[in-house]
Amino acid sequence: MTTKFWLVIPAAGVGARMAADRPKQYLQIAGRCILEHTLYCFLDHPGLLGAVVCVSVDDPYWPQLPLARDLRVRRAPGGRERADSVLAGLQALLAEGARAEDWVLVHDAARPNLAREDLERLLDSLADDPVGGLLAVPARDTLKRAASDGRVAETVDRSVIWQAYTPQMFRLGALREALAQALKEGVAVTDEASAMEWTGQAPRLIEGRADNLKVTRPEDLHYLQSIWPQDR
Repeated sequence: MTTKFWLVIPAAGVGARMAADRPKQYLQIAGRCILEHTLYCFLDHPGLLGAVVCVSVDDPYWPQLPLARDLRVRRAPGGRERADSVLAGLQALLAEGARAEDWVLVHDAARPNLAREDLERLLDSLADDPVGGLLAVPARDTLKRAASDGRVAETVDRSVIWQAYTPQMFRLGALREALAQALKEGVAVTDEASAMEWTGQAPRLIEGRADNLKVTRPEDLHYLQSIWPQDR
C-alpha cells in the first residue's frame, strides 16, 4: 500500500548567500522558480494528502505563482526561524483535518532535485518505524575538526558521520510537540530530526542520492542548470 503523508515546506528564508534580488526559492531555472520545482517533486505522488508552504506574511512572490491557487497547497505564515515556520505548517495541517498520528514530510524549499526513487525509499523504509527518520548521505571526504587558531585539531572518523538532507519524516503530533517544547525552552534546533533527538528519540537514517542538493550558492544553481533540460 502507498504510504499516505502530508507535506510542509518552510519557505520564509531570504537566502542571503545567493546575493540575488529576491529570495532564492523564487529564482528561475528551467521555466519555473525553484520552489515550484520543489513542490512538483511531491504533487503527483499518490500518497500526498495535502501540502503547506510557509512563507513570510509580506511575501510578494508566492501569490504570483500558479501553485498559489492549487487546491492541494495551503499557505501558512513563516516565522523567524525554521522551527517557527514548520510549527506553523503543522498547526495549519491540523486545522485542515490532519491527525496527530499521520506522517508528515518536511522538505527544504530550495532542494528541488529530489529523486522519486529517494522519496519512495524514505516512505517505504519508514512506513512502520516507531520514530521516523530522514534522507541522508554518508560523509565521503576526510573530515577535520578545527582548533580556535584555525589549525587542525584532529581528524574525525567519517564512518560515523552522515550529512542530513530532506525530506525528514515523522508523526505529525510527535514532531509538533518536539518543536513546540524546543522553542519554548529556547533550544536551537536546525532541522526536524534534531528536535526529535532532543526529546530522546533516535531518527533513522535512510541513504539517499548526493545530488539532492540544497541551493545555497550561485554555483548550486549553475550546476542544476547544467544537468536539467530547459523545459523541465
